[in-house]
Amino acid sequence: MNFSMLKQAQELKAKLDKAQKELDNTVVEGDAGRGTVKVSVNGQQKVLSVKIAPEVINPTKPQHLEELVVKAANDAIGKSRKMAAKQLSGLTGGLKIPGLT
Repeated sequence: MNFSMLKQAQELKAKLDKAQKELDNTVVEGDAGRGTVKVSVNGQQKVLSVKIAPEVINPTKPQHLEELVVKAANDAIGKSRKMAAKQLSGLTGGLKIPGLT
């Protein structure tokens, strides 16, 4: 067994664990409807909050608000994925490791 390779693997794992913790604490925001709906997610794509401006709440057109929430969430998740991929690719040398991004 190559102990040098094992040590490198352990160091990479430690760096990846640290990066994952940092992503947990990093927050990005997506928005829709010119900022009337905002969704915050962390670097793990976990939704943290949804903020809706009162002026877009129309009981007769709930589908409009639903669409804005979906757009804002997708915007936030997309930003989070790009940020995570950028951060993790620096550690993995560009290798695509399943489950990391």
